[in-house]
Amino acid sequence: MALYIMIALIIGELLAIIGIMGIVADLIREGIRMTTDLSVHPFWIILIIASLMYGLMWNGQYRSFEKVLVFFVILMGLSFLVVFVLVKPNFIALAQGLIPRIPDKNFGLIAAIAGTTCSAAVFVMRSTVVAEKGWTVNDLQTEKKDSLVSASMMFLLSAVIMAVAAGTLHVMGLKLDNTTEMIALFEPVGGKMAAFILILGIAGAGLSSIFPIALITPWLVADYAGKPRNLQSAQSRLLILIALLISFGSVFLEQRPPALMIFSQAFQACILPAVAIPVLILLNRKRLMGSYSASAKDNIWLAAVIIFSLFTTWYAIAELM
Repeated sequence: MALYIMIALIIGELLAIIGIMGIVADLIREGIRMTTDLSVHPFWIILIIASLMYGLMWNGQYRSFEKVLVFFVILMGLSFLVVFVLVKPNFIALAQGLIPRIPDKNFGLIAAIAGTTCSAAVFVMRSTVVAEKGWTVNDLQTEKKDSLVSASMMFLLSAVIMAVAAGTLHVMGLKLDNTTEMIALFEPVGGKMAAFILILGIAGAGLSSIFPIALITPWLVADYAGKPRNLQSAQSRLLILIALLISFGSVFLEQRPPALMIFSQAFQACILPAVAIPVLILLNRKRLMGSYSASAKDNIWLAAVIIFSLFTTWYAIAELM
């Protein structure tokens, strides 16, 4: 089970890094074109980003990465909030979209959205981050406060991002397949300034995702082998290098980065039950957990996560089939 989860997570994250890096490179190229009229090939943009990230990870510790991530997340959040104000989305359309229903199509997109926000990778990365911070069971209340803030911010940012899309492109009936098409369609709606800020926001979101994706493989391998998570070891540096080299895949593949992202995140949704069910089993083992065994409320929430994961897995499989 551990090997399956580890291999599946690594495959899913490597697929995701191809799509994310391709999207970021396309957006940065579009931003350069908007400001300077120069056309830069995505390969060179990816090379610069990957080189800077590898240089930072070569001698960095988790706390230094955390500061970089905070910067990119703040950039993303502020950018989307500004764009939300500039485009003045249709609030009636937004309210209608909040009515719960199960769509009869776009299964892959539904699974991808779920796989992004409630994925097996989030479970694994969260536990690793807690360990990297040096927190123990004595810091349980601090960890709960931290997770509450993290989940609340993720909910807020996701809501703003979806509101920007739903209140503009969706209402106008516009569709797109390429990342650069999004900017070309969005510019007449919010203006060049809003389009440029949107580029900053999505680039910030992408870059903040690439860091944990590049780190998940060395962290998982070290954890499985029972070794310290030393990012400066030869093994970790090699695995990070391989992940960043794979990120060049969007340059050579015919499939567009957004399609790769949807596929990779839908694939992630298929892994969630394999992580959530063992978590439920382990947390209810009194011999293992002692007085920290799952309460009735914990089990209700975990059962809800498992049911949710089975739904998203069904959606993902339906699309992949």
